[in-house]
Amino acid sequence: ICLMHMQGDPQTMQLAPSYSSVVEEVIAFLAERVVACVEAGISRGRLLVDPGFGFGKRLADNLDLVAHLSELAALELPILVGMSRKGMLGQMTGRDVDGRLAGGTAAASIAVLNGALIVRTHDVSATVDAVKVGHAVRMASQTMVRPS
Repeated sequence: ICLMHMQGDPQTMQLAPSYSSVVEEVIAFLAERVVACVEAGISRGRLLVDPGFGFGKRLADNLDLVAHLSELAALELPILVGMSRKGMLGQMTGRDVDGRLAGGTAAASIAVLNGALIVRTHDVSATVDAVKVGHAVRMASQTMVRPS
């Protein structure tokens, strides 16, 4: 069961999204939904969380979330991200939806580097390669011993 954050509803969510702290608010929302699921008898082992990139969020909110994605690890659940071909990529690159492959694979790799375990994408082969790179860097950084 994927628990996803969204501010507002699909018809109005992009009109005027606003947060005091998008990272804190997304984590708090998802934590509440996890509690509701567990209280309803759903095992935590069946849950994963999605910060909802592009769902009631401005470009700055999306960038803040991906930069601080590792903070969602406090929920102790797998993190799913979906940024493939999103409008946020178009805002950053100036490219239309069909020209966002490089931006989408970069975003997926960064998300994995920052803790995402599941990536939803339209461009599977290219994203798999990018995610392998992000995963390798993350694993290397976790096992690297630095001199004192």
